[in-house]
Amino acid sequence: MGSVLCVGWSALAARTLSYHGIFPLQRLIAMTDIADTLLNTLEHCDMVEIDGLHAFEFSLDEVDNLHIECMDGRAAKHWEFTPAQVQAATFDPTLQSWLITGDSGEHRLVCLTAIGGHDDEDDVPENA
Repeated sequence: MGSVLCVGWSALAARTLSYHGIFPLQRLIAMTDIADTLLNTLEHCDMVEIDGLHAFEFSLDEVDNLHIECMDGRAAKHWEFTPAQVQAATFDPTLQSWLITGDSGEHRLVCLTAIGGHDDEDDVPENA
């Protein structure tokens, strides 16, 4: 696994949303259909694409701010969104992405899930 970049907050205090850790279910906002929230979508994804950049590191800090980190060439990129900004994010069904507005402007998020496969060739002995 890659190393975790920590910018301005403790890695121990961060709660990772992706496959690196457990997502805090009690933080979901009570709604009729919670499946349509960005927070719920992040719970079930393995990677986020933000403004065309792929990020495996995304987490909630101790005050529930969403942090997304990735590398763009040699430059580390970091975005931070408040709980209110995450709650206000809207899904664009045409582009299958979320629009979220932070302090640095509007960003497009695509939540991606890893696909695993099973190699059936390993189950069959070579001499069979």
